[in-house]
Amino acid sequence: MAEYFKVHPDNPQERLLEQAVSLFHNGTIMAFPTDSCYAIGCRIGDKEGVERIRGLRYLDKNHHFTLICKDLSNLATYAQVSNFAYRLLRANTPGAYTFILPASHEVPRRLHHPKRKTIGVRIPENQIVQNLLALLKEPILSVTLLLPEFPEPFTDGELIREHLDSRLDIIIDGGYCSPEPTTVVDLETAVPQIVRIGRGDPAPFEV
Repeated sequence: MAEYFKVHPDNPQERLLEQAVSLFHNGTIMAFPTDSCYAIGCRIGDKEGVERIRGLRYLDKNHHFTLICKDLSNLATYAQVSNFAYRLLRANTPGAYTFILPASHEVPRRLHHPKRKTIGVRIPENQIVQNLLALLKEPILSVTLLLPEFPEPFTDGELIREHLDSRLDIIIDGGYCSPEPTTVVDLETAVPQIVRIGRGDPAPFEV
């Protein structure tokens, strides 16, 4: 059974998040809320955790994981950010976006996009995940909590507990999340490319 934490979405109880962080070791996988659906994640560099997530979601080895970061300084450790990209990121984060950027040397090679050596990164505005990242002092390697047997991603912590209690180690229930996915923006080149329109306003990246 997973350790279950019911956390207030606006004023997260620090003691509960501290307990969750103390349990978040290599090999551990955790469900948590974001500003766009729930996600499932593990620690960066955690091979066992990655394989458990792949098994849970039936992902092939080429699926692109996303690094959920607290802020731009955290993000810049794991992605190469041009001056142009930095200005856009500073103006539009935190928010419901996923950005594709060249991966830095801090990112394990097996997590790169197989052809482009890029990594997806997020800085969500969700208060629970922001506080969680502050306690962890490192990003969370994640994917959307969408399973083959369900038509849509999970947006409710109680349903995650009902259906996945025995397949996860930690569940952080922050209530209901938006069902909309993030807006995905490719910032690998000087001209932003909108890959997917979701909850984040695409206007700042339209040329």
